[in-house]
Amino acid sequence: MDEDGAMKTQNSAGRIRRFAPIGVIVGGLALGYYFGLHQYLSFESLIEHRDALKAYVTDNIVVASLIYLLAYTAAVAFSFPAASLLTILGGFLFGWFMGGTLTAFAATIGASIIFLAARTAMGDFLKKMAGPGVSKLAHSFEENAFGFLLVLRLAPVFPFFVINIAPALFNVPLRIYVAATFIGILPGTYAYAYLGQGLDSVILSAKAAGRDISVSDLVTTELTIAFAALAVVAAIPFVIKKIRAGREI
Repeated sequence: MDEDGAMKTQNSAGRIRRFAPIGVIVGGLALGYYFGLHQYLSFESLIEHRDALKAYVTDNIVVASLIYLLAYTAAVAFSFPAASLLTILGGFLFGWFMGGTLTAFAATIGASIIFLAARTAMGDFLKKMAGPGVSKLAHSFEENAFGFLLVLRLAPVFPFFVINIAPALFNVPLRIYVAATFIGILPGTYAYAYLGQGLDSVILSAKAAGRDISVSDLVTTELTIAFAALAVVAAIPFVIKKIRAGREI
C-alpha cells in the first residue's frame, strides 16, 4: 500500500472512531423504538404493573436499584424521551429521597455520556460552522460555564437532551459539566420524585374521575414557579457581576 493509500485508510479509521459513539447512541434509540420499549414507558403501563413493581422492589431492593440506575442512565444516554416519567417512577418505587438520589446520579452519568459523544463527533465541526455571533456566545459561555449550565439545569426551559448536547459546541471541561448538571438537576429531580411518591393517591383520584392520568396531573403551577425562582436566584451573581463591570468602565 502506498503512502496516500495508507493515509486515506488512517483518515477513514479516524472518522469511524470519531463518529462511533454517536452511531451507537442513534442505533440504541432506534432499536428501543423498534422493539417497542416506549410502550412500557407510559402511565398506562405503570398503572397496570404498579403492584408487581412495588412487590419486586420490596423483595429485591439492591437489584431493583441497580436496574433502575442502569435503565435511567441508558434512557438519558440514548435521548429516550421519558425522563419525567422515569423520575416519577423512581419516587413511586423507592420514595422521594432514594428515588431522587438514584435519578440524579443516573441522569448525570447519562448526560455526560452523550455530551462526550457529541463533543467527540461534532465539536470541531460545529465550531467551524458557527459564525462570529456564535463564537462570541461561546466565549461568554466558556467564561461562566458552571453558572450558565446551572441556570439551564435549574430552569427547565429547554428539553433535557438539548442541554446535554449544546455544551459540546463550547470548550466546557467535563468536571464542570458534571458538577453543574448534578447540582442543577437536584431540585427538579427531588420535586418530581416527591410527586412520584404520592402517585397512588393521584391514580386513585384520576380513576374516581373516570379519566387517564397524565404528567399534567402532577406538575402544578406552584412547582413551575419554584423552578423559575431557582433559576432567578442562580442568575443573580451574573447580574451583580455585570453591574460591577459596568461601573468599573
